[in-house]
Amino acid sequence: MAPQLSEYEQQRQANIAQRDKLLKQLALDAGQAGLGPQKPKAPTKPAASHKKKTPAKKVKIEDAGPRRTSSRLQGLTADSEIAKRKAEDEYVAVQEAARIKRQRHSGDLDLSDVVVGGRDWDKSENFLVDVVKRGADPGVRTFGETEVKDTTDKQLKALREQMSGLELYNGFEPNRIKITPERIYSLGFHPTTEKPLVFAGDKMGNLGIFDASQTSNTVKRENGVKQEEDGEEEEEDDPDPAITSFHTHTRTISAFQFSPVNPSHLYTCSYDSSLRLLDLTTSKSREIYAPDDTSVDEPLSGVEVDPTAPHMLYFSRLDGHVGRTDTRAPGSTTDVFQLSEKKIGGFSMHPGNPHYIATASLDRYMRLWDLRKLNGKVGKQTPALVGEHESRLSVSHAAFNSAGQVATASYDDTVKIHTFEGMGAWKAGHKLEEKAMEPSSIIRHNNQTGRWVTILRAQWQRHPPDSIHRFCIGNMNRFVDLYTANGEQLAQLGGDGITAVPSVAQFHPSEQWVAAGTASGKLCLWM
Repeated sequence: MAPQLSEYEQQRQANIAQRDKLLKQLALDAGQAGLGPQKPKAPTKPAASHKKKTPAKKVKIEDAGPRRTSSRLQGLTADSEIAKRKAEDEYVAVQEAARIKRQRHSGDLDLSDVVVGGRDWDKSENFLVDVVKRGADPGVRTFGETEVKDTTDKQLKALREQMSGLELYNGFEPNRIKITPERIYSLGFHPTTEKPLVFAGDKMGNLGIFDASQTSNTVKRENGVKQEEDGEEEEEDDPDPAITSFHTHTRTISAFQFSPVNPSHLYTCSYDSSLRLLDLTTSKSREIYAPDDTSVDEPLSGVEVDPTAPHMLYFSRLDGHVGRTDTRAPGSTTDVFQLSEKKIGGFSMHPGNPHYIATASLDRYMRLWDLRKLNGKVGKQTPALVGEHESRLSVSHAAFNSAGQVATASYDDTVKIHTFEGMGAWKAGHKLEEKAMEPSSIIRHNNQTGRWVTILRAQWQRHPPDSIHRFCIGNMNRFVDLYTANGEQLAQLGGDGITAVPSVAQFHPSEQWVAAGTASGKLCLWM
């Protein structure tokens, strides 16, 4: 009769059986995964080729269980109680480690402590910040009467009251003023102060013109203006506003500008690679610049007229180039400079010192250039780089005002204002340190337009009547924001009937008029 095993011995035998079962299962799993030892294949006849065969690499099978050690080398007696307990402890430790690995986290986690892939986590450059806030919230104001009322600075409060007092044009509802057939990309006022005359360019190359001095019959009746009686019953339907549009380009009209010396001359640039002059007096549109080969695709993104030499036109291209051409001899006197490896979305000239230009590009840089000094070999020359500032994401546009300030809008949800003092005294080739290129003001602003809304751009008023510089920019909540050169918000323009984001906003050069266009070709106007 076999001796009866003690309780301890029974537990030990059970542990050994469980361990052996685990090891057999691991070996079986390794064999099914192709990691186990392979059966030797039957020898085959040698091939005719004399090339030596590369021996197959042996796959090293690592045992998932605890490594067994020699009891003799450890000074232990075989089958001793110490050896048995050591093996059991190692087995229990492996099981405990596996259990802890599978156990869920119950406390708070800091992402910097649990990052697995990618670069080190930096809270200051958290690309997830404001993910929820980036979405548009139509009709919800972020600036209004409360902020104006709580303003303590008297001058700022007066200016806020004045700009917040601008009213939405009531001649026609905004959703009835379809100034262009397609999505608006560029917009601006004619310089005249006699009446608001708005121009807009759309995605398909159409140029629309709207005279805001006209008023609908409904508004006339509300104002007590009698309608002429023609013996017929008054029509219930109110006619749409009179809008004139011309198909001057075959692709998007990305920008346009009136001549500073001749307000009847309008220069337009387009993604069809051409730069044209529209003469309003002769009703003629003439090509000023385009590639010699019609098959060449060099889309233009911006145009500027040199205020000191109005016959010189500057333009930017989506391939990172900026060029200048003389309208007195188009084509023969065109210089092109490569200022970026990636797309230049917009550029601007200093109104008082037009030899300085600012560019904004997809490579995240706003750069300042001096055209008085050219570097490099003939044919590959570039203007002298004064300085550059890098943003976290791409910069959409850069706009100069006459005080030497540059406003940029970037996809990192900021509007930055860079202040450069004493530019008129700078010598050719002047350099700025990195610190001098830092913005003087940073405004948090939702610039996530997406695919169907035109990119938001900060646009200065060229000749503010009170000499206080200000700019406007579209708001994704279906408003237009107005700011001072110090980054202080003046107003948030809105109103009933605005059914889309007025993304393309522009001041009148000298009057307190603001216009904005939407992706559906509709016009909003405040006066």
